Amino acid sequence: RNMAGFDAVYVPGWDCHGMPIEVQIEKTYGKNIPVEKTLSLARAYAAEQIERQKKDFQRLGVLGDWNNFYTTMAFKSEADEIRTLGKVLEKGYIYRGLKPVNWCFDCGSALAEAEVEYMDRTDFAIDVGFPFAEGGKLAKAFGLPKLPTDKGWILIWTTTPWTIPANQALNVHPDFIYNLVETERGLLILAADLEKACLERYRLKGRTLASCRGEKLELIGFRHPFYDRLAPVYLGEYVTLEQGTGIVHSAPAYGVDDFISCRRYGMKDEQILAPVLGDGKYASSLPFFGGLDIWTANSRIVEKIREAGALFHSEEHRHSYMHCWRHRTPIIYRATTQWFAGMDEVPGYKGTKPAETLRATALRGVEATRFYPSWGQARLHGMIANRPDWTLSRQRQWGVPMPFFIHGETGALHPRTLELLEAVAKKVEQGGIEAWQRIDASELLGPESAQYEKVKDTLDVWFDSGSTHETVLKGSHAMQLKFPADLYLEGSDQHRGWFHSSLLVSCMLNGRAPYDALLTHGFVVDGEGRKMSKSLGNVIAPRKISETLGAEILRLWVATTDYSGELFISDEILKGVVESYRRIRNTLRFLLANISDFDPKRNAVPVGDWVEIDRYAMALTHELQKSVLEDYDRYEFHPAAAKLQNFCSEELSAFYLDVLKDRLYTCGKDSRARRSAQNALYHITQCLLRLIAPVLSFTAEEAWKLFQPEDETIFIHTYYRLPEVPRGERLIEKWRALRETRSEVQKFLEPLRAAGQIGSSLQAEVTIATDGDKLRLLQSLDDELRFVFITS
Repeated sequence: RNMAGFDAVYVPGWDCHGMPIEVQIEKTYGKNIPVEKTLSLARAYAAEQIERQKKDFQRLGVLGDWNNFYTTMAFKSEADEIRTLGKVLEKGYIYRGLKPVNWCFDCGSALAEAEVEYMDRTDFAIDVGFPFAEGGKLAKAFGLPKLPTDKGWILIWTTTPWTIPANQALNVHPDFIYNLVETERGLLILAADLEKACLERYRLKGRTLASCRGEKLELIGFRHPFYDRLAPVYLGEYVTLEQGTGIVHSAPAYGVDDFISCRRYGMKDEQILAPVLGDGKYASSLPFFGGLDIWTANSRIVEKIREAGALFHSEEHRHSYMHCWRHRTPIIYRATTQWFAGMDEVPGYKGTKPAETLRATALRGVEATRFYPSWGQARLHGMIANRPDWTLSRQRQWGVPMPFFIHGETGALHPRTLELLEAVAKKVEQGGIEAWQRIDASELLGPESAQYEKVKDTLDVWFDSGSTHETVLKGSHAMQLKFPADLYLEGSDQHRGWFHSSLLVSCMLNGRAPYDALLTHGFVVDGEGRKMSKSLGNVIAPRKISETLGAEILRLWVATTDYSGELFISDEILKGVVESYRRIRNTLRFLLANISDFDPKRNAVPVGDWVEIDRYAMALTHELQKSVLEDYDRYEFHPAAAKLQNFCSEELSAFYLDVLKDRLYTCGKDSRARRSAQNALYHITQCLLRLIAPVLSFTAEEAWKLFQPEDETIFIHTYYRLPEVPRGERLIEKWRALRETRSEVQKFLEPLRAAGQIGSSLQAEVTIATDGDKLRLLQSLDDELRFVFITS
């Protein structure tokens, strides 16, 4: 974009906070070091990584303001992020509440949606019976005077046995039909559509006694399989008939739908059972399973259900399950008190409500954004449309704090929170996030400090990167950059990451997306399409390619690969890239060698006086430049690179330069014929070096120093303004036909050359018998025809 005449400043930047660095510190120094020590070590580690990565980027030829980069751990950036949090709070989007969130036991913290990936896992799938407890109500629901027996069960199916100790309800769909089935094990309640499959699974025969719609079962209680409490039936639209029994067991602390359902029926926060602690173990007070890790407890829970006579079926079940993207370990939904940004309604907020919901604003932002490739729009739109409220808080150390003070009894924010946030931001601006650790509540609250607690949570790291449009575009680099950004570009995973969080923060503060366009690329895989993995031994490090083949080979490989999908790389693929690069380089060598004695001021010849083939070459160059610049403008680099490669190898080396050699080497130094060729070569070189500069930056710069030794760099120039060629399109059409005839001549001469009858085509005199348009075409070149055919 710079060479197209734009001031396209690239300021490199690094997101520095978060779990990966904290984990590295814990690996080296252990978990039991003081918080301030952790922060100091993390800051030093991040700075070290930045220096290493910066050198690698520079070696790859990434053109940026490397002496003026930004980091999210800069004191000013950390302070401005706190100020951004204050603005979001003031706008009315933030609330605090108990809700099931993605929880990683290894992280010891809540996770963002972007930090969750799905992997296959094998768990127990069990059918569990909850014994009848209110026979009279059941009989009435099924339209019977009384039940034939008090012994009966309502059946649930689950792949998370560890949630059974936290069960507090059962869910049925209000519109599904449920059957009361008589079996040798007693009465069973099952969804009518799943009855046959269930009985086959239980190896039971049954007879349907009665049926009713799910709504008739509402609020009827059933006994827990091994605890002395009832589980009432709630109605839930989310219940499906895809598998299981048509009845869902509800543990509100460990499932979003369960939580919403129980809340709808009036369950209060303090009534929700949450026996699983942050480390993945049950609280020691939980009967039967206290202190056990939930994954270990799974088998014991199944056995306990069996002992209670409530287990109807158990099998191993392979399914896709949530995992932490850092630790690759299974995670759970866990109800904890967190800070959220509300996508729709914001519970409990008493200030001025936003004009529209965050979800509506964000969806409007997606629709107003250009996407490269275009399918990214539907992907991001779907994610925004279906995402839950954003969990902003994390229970970690290396992150920007949420410097709130909440009332010890009510949990309410201090009434002067916005003022307090600014006071903390000023201290952080001087001393970094470490300053928050040193602040005592009494410093800011005075006598009130006894009533308030200092919040220890940190902000989600996606809020770090997601607020850079405030901290960088409008903050540290406001003089160089602008809001909104023209373009954000990253990997396709960032539809749920940086693109996503940036959109939400900006929509909360600015009512629009922070970017006009998004560009996403795929990920590098090996030649067989497999992900890079140390265990597979297929990792190809960029640094290794740079050291062995040169950075230009890596740059050309990137440019020639369709980045919208997976990017294939292998030694064989790189060999092909090396060969392509060699052809481009040889073309440049020929061009530079043959204009070394050309002075554009003294030796310039008007285009109209050029030899026709030279005008044709210039017309082709016009066509190339127009097409390549259109590709660049659309960020379609692989077709642009292919056109440049083809131009060098086919249009120039294989034809035009091949034809030109005799004229350049045999004609007089200052002859019109030779100067005509040099004029064309000069302008082609000017154009070609600038066109390849974004891709082959080192090569273009090296060639430019030879071509224009008095110039500082090629990168201060814009794309070249080529001389106009009269009737250029007609010339291209004409020469396309001439080249077809040339090809026919070469095919005729090749067997003669192979048989040794001629040494080269120059030893041949060619006679062509033709008439009509083709005759007129050939006659138009007259004596120049032998140069085109390279014959005598």
